[in-house]
Amino acid sequence: MSKTYPIGIQNFESLRNDNYFYVDKTKLIYQLARSGRYYFLSRPRRFGKSLLISTLEAYFEGKKELFRGLAIENLEKDWIKYPILHLDLNIEKYNSPDSLDKILNDKLEYWESIYGTRPSETSFSLRFAGIVRRAYEQTGQRVAILVDEYDKPMLQSIGNEELQRSFRDTLKPFYGVLKSMDGCIKFALLTGVTKFGKISVFSDLNNLNDISMDERYIEICGITEKEIHENLEDELHELARRQKMTYDEVCKELKECYDGYHFVEDSIGLYNPFSLLNTFDKMKFGSYWFETGTPTYLVELLKQNHYSLQRIAHEETDADVLNSIDSASQNPVPVIYQSGYLTIKGYDRRFGMYRLGFPNREVEEGFIKFLLPYYANVDKIESPFQISKFVHEVEQGDYDAFFRRLQSFFADTPYELVRDLELHYQNVLFIVFKLIGFYVKAEYHTSEGRIDLILQTDQFVYIMEFKLDGTAEEAIKQINDKHYAQAFNADKRKLYKIGINFSNKTRNIERWIVE
Repeated sequence: MSKTYPIGIQNFESLRNDNYFYVDKTKLIYQLARSGRYYFLSRPRRFGKSLLISTLEAYFEGKKELFRGLAIENLEKDWIKYPILHLDLNIEKYNSPDSLDKILNDKLEYWESIYGTRPSETSFSLRFAGIVRRAYEQTGQRVAILVDEYDKPMLQSIGNEELQRSFRDTLKPFYGVLKSMDGCIKFALLTGVTKFGKISVFSDLNNLNDISMDERYIEICGITEKEIHENLEDELHELARRQKMTYDEVCKELKECYDGYHFVEDSIGLYNPFSLLNTFDKMKFGSYWFETGTPTYLVELLKQNHYSLQRIAHEETDADVLNSIDSASQNPVPVIYQSGYLTIKGYDRRFGMYRLGFPNREVEEGFIKFLLPYYANVDKIESPFQISKFVHEVEQGDYDAFFRRLQSFFADTPYELVRDLELHYQNVLFIVFKLIGFYVKAEYHTSEGRIDLILQTDQFVYIMEFKLDGTAEEAIKQINDKHYAQAFNADKRKLYKIGINFSNKTRNIERWIVE
C-alpha cells in the first residue's frame, strides 16, 4: 500500500508537504469562506476539527501551493494573504482559574510581538481587540480568527460551578471581540465538542452561524462511504485479504464499527475518521477512538443526575437541547450527544423530536465497557476479564458461578446509594447484560420494582426475573404466571428459569433459585 495515513497529524501544511493521505474537503471550505463570516461548528473529538482549522489557516494565508490538485485550486482565483489569529485551547489542562489566564496571556503576548500593544489595553478583551485593529491597519487586510476547542475550559470544569463561572467571566468578553470588531474581521470560526448557551460564553455571540446541524456542511468533517470507495478502494480489498474476509464482509464490518454519525435528520452517515484511518493503517479492526481516552466528566454527569442508563439507547429530545448546553443544567443528554457517544437515529417532524442512539458498535461497546468500573465493584484492569468470565459461565451453564460473580459486583455498594438502590441495581445489571449481549443474545426489560432478562446461547436459554425486597420464589412464580418460557416450548436447548431477589438491607443479591 502506497498511502501514508495522517494518524494524529492535524497540521494541513505538514500533511501536504509530507504527502500524507487527505480526503479533499476544500470545496466545502471554499463555500464556507465565501458564504458568510462568523461560524461555529460542534463535532466529537478526533473528528477532524483541528485539521479543518489548520486547512482554513493555510487558505487564508494564501498558500496556493499546498492546495495543488484539490478542488479549491480551480475555485479560488485571488489567493490573498490575510492576517491570522489562531487560538488553540486544546493544549492546557484547565484545573484552576489561572490556567486559562496563562494560555490567553501567552497567545496575546505573541500576537502583540507582531502587531504591537498600547498601555491602556489591560484586560484580555481590550488586548485582543487592539491586536485585531492593528493587524487590520498594518496589513490592509481584515483578520481571520480561528479558535480550536473553544469549550475545553468549560468542559473540564463541569461540576465545579465556581471554576466554570471564572472561565465564563473571562471568555465572554474575550469572545465578545468577534462582535465588537466586526469591521476588522474577514472570517471567524470557533470549533468545539459542545455548545454552551444561555448564561454561558455564547449568550452574547448572536452573530455566530452555527453550522453543526446544517445539511450543507455535514460532510466538512468525517468521511462518507462514497469517499471511502473513491479514495480507498484498493485498500478495502487489501484489508479483506489481511482479515481473511470477503470484500462485502469488510465493507459491512467497517460500517458497523465506525459509520453511523448523523448530525442532522435524514442525512448520510459519517465514519469516524480517526478509527477509519487507523484501521487502514494497521489493516485490522480495533476500538481506536476509545483508546485515546474517554472524559470522566461524562460519568460524573450521569451519576450526579441519577440517570437511568437504559434510556441511553433510545433517548428522545428536541433541537434546543441538542444544540446547546446550559452550564447550570442537570441534563447529561446534550453533553453525551455532542461528545459523540449518541447520534441522531430518527426524527419526528410533527413534534420536532429527535430520537438518539449509539452511532456504531465501537462507540456502544466502548462506552458501556468504560462505564462498568464506575458503577460496579470492579477495577478498570479487571473489568474486561470479568465480562469474558460471565460469558463463559453462561455458555457452560454454570449459573451459580455467574451469580456469585454478580454478587461481587454489588459488594461494597456505597451507603449513600441506599435511597436510589433500585436505580443502582438497574444500572449495574444494564451494563453487565449489555456487555454480555455483545457475545450472546440478550433481551433486557425493566419496570417498577422488577427486571426480567432472557439470555440465549447455543446450548442454553436463561429466563431471569429480578425482584427488589421480594423473594426469589415470587420471581419464579412471575416467570410461570406470565408464561415467559412459552416462546421456547419447542426449543431443544436446555432452559433455566431463575428467580433472583435483591435485598435493601444487604444492598446485594440475597438469593437465587432455579427451575
